[in-house]
Amino acid sequence: MKCVNALAWFHCLSVVPGFDMVPPMDQTEVPVQTCPDCASQMPAGARFCPGCGRSMQVIERAQGKVGGLPVNLAGALAYLTPLPALIFLLVEPYRRNLFVRFHALQCWLTAAVVILLGLILRVAGLVLFLIPMLGPLLVVLMGAVIGLAAVFVWLVLVVKAFQGETFKLPILGEFAERYAARL
Repeated sequence: MKCVNALAWFHCLSVVPGFDMVPPMDQTEVPVQTCPDCASQMPAGARFCPGCGRSMQVIERAQGKVGGLPVNLAGALAYLTPLPALIFLLVEPYRRNLFVRFHALQCWLTAAVVILLGLILRVAGLVLFLIPMLGPLLVVLMGAVIGLAAVFVWLVLVVKAFQGETFKLPILGEFAERYAARL
């Protein structure tokens, strides 16, 4: 048989003994899970549903009471100022609860970072005020951005604590989690 065009060439290859175009694939069973919202199927380790975007991870929420307060309320109150956080770290029924202790420590660490950023901004302001007109404008803009970011982070932390979630800030949360477990 003479193979002249492309289609005939493929036919010629299939006649050659021992030559397979596509080797057989192993059919392995992959565990699947189903989304409770849209019923899409996905691999068991998926973090988000490909159909609706819902998070497939189970979030553990704090429950119960500590002292006279619900645990989530005590965690949220720790973020009001560093003073309630200090009280929660020192007073006995609250200091035994890991959730409240974590949020109190993260509040203190966040407040320390915000104060440190304020001091850095103050020193940078002294240097930038030497630049006429542009320097004071940069100081005001940087102060506004840092202030708005601090308020936004504070609101997120309060809401997440009130929802009963242990929301960890990237560096501070890891540090707070490590030391909350030790106390």
